[in-house]
Amino acid sequence: MSEKERRDFCIECRKDTEYLLQKRDIVKNIRDKEYTFSITVAVCVECGEEMSIPGLVDKNVREIDEQYRAVEGLVSIEDIEKLMKIYKIGKAPLSLALGFGEVTIPRYLEGQVPSKEYSDVIRAALSSPAYIKQKLTENREKLTDAAYKKAMGAVTSLEGLFSVSEKMLGVIAYVFEKLEEVTPLMLQKLLYFTQGIHFALYGGPIFSEDCRAWVHGPVYHEVYDLFRDFKYNPIDDARFALLEGIADALTDDEKRSVELVVNTFGMYSGKVLELITHNEEPWKEARKGYGDSIPSNVLLSKERIMSYYEAVNQKYRIDTEKGLKTYINDMLDRAS
Repeated sequence: MSEKERRDFCIECRKDTEYLLQKRDIVKNIRDKEYTFSITVAVCVECGEEMSIPGLVDKNVREIDEQYRAVEGLVSIEDIEKLMKIYKIGKAPLSLALGFGEVTIPRYLEGQVPSKEYSDVIRAALSSPAYIKQKLTENREKLTDAAYKKAMGAVTSLEGLFSVSEKMLGVIAYVFEKLEEVTPLMLQKLLYFTQGIHFALYGGPIFSEDCRAWVHGPVYHEVYDLFRDFKYNPIDDARFALLEGIADALTDDEKRSVELVVNTFGMYSGKVLELITHNEEPWKEARKGYGDSIPSNVLLSKERIMSYYEAVNQKYRIDTEKGLKTYINDMLDRAS
């Protein structure tokens, strides 16, 4: 398939011509094993011959490297960089922590391809806080106090991430997959709406965590603790690299509930979503007797959330985006 037309000097035509970027399969032998790689080539529009374009050789090297690693199940440079960012550890200390030689990770970052054995160690560290904690403990004497404490602090933070249920993690991961920017306040409200809508449509909770009626609306305190450092800013969290693929554990019905929410409520800021919850009966009932700025930790029971959203569903048909948007508009009109 053609990508984009450009111009450069064609040796065959002896002049500047247009060329097309196309994909071509090549066969290469690596360590006595044959591989087929798809690389980008430049083809002259006039004579049909391949042209030598600046930067194309480097691009082909990257393409082959990425495809080779994918076929062999080897970690990428980006994977290693993620690991360093997640655990707040430098390349040499990471090498020592994993039980490698001090220069091993630096060499991998420069492009050297890791062995399958070492790649599996890196992948295990990337997918399991418990594994990296074990490796840090095993190789404690090789690390400086500062590097060890910093990495262990990151491990503790990650253990907190996995303190919530798998379903809650799946919903959070799916929300971030669907929306580009989410603040902690916005996330809390999206989780609450997802729980309510799932109750109404399918008769049960999507996750097990209980919700509390705080000053700024419904809050899942376990999730609040995870992201409190971001305050009112969008959540930009390296730890989410560990959640890749976890949303796949959600059922089709669960994903549908999340999609209904992000496609409707997800269009609004956290403060607007807070305003909607402040006009809903469950939160108002739980906050009865408290002044506007007086903290509370009253349970918003799953039963009350379900009964409320079942009634909303009967009136608005919230199994459709149209029905949900009508409900949102009515709630915002009521708040104005």
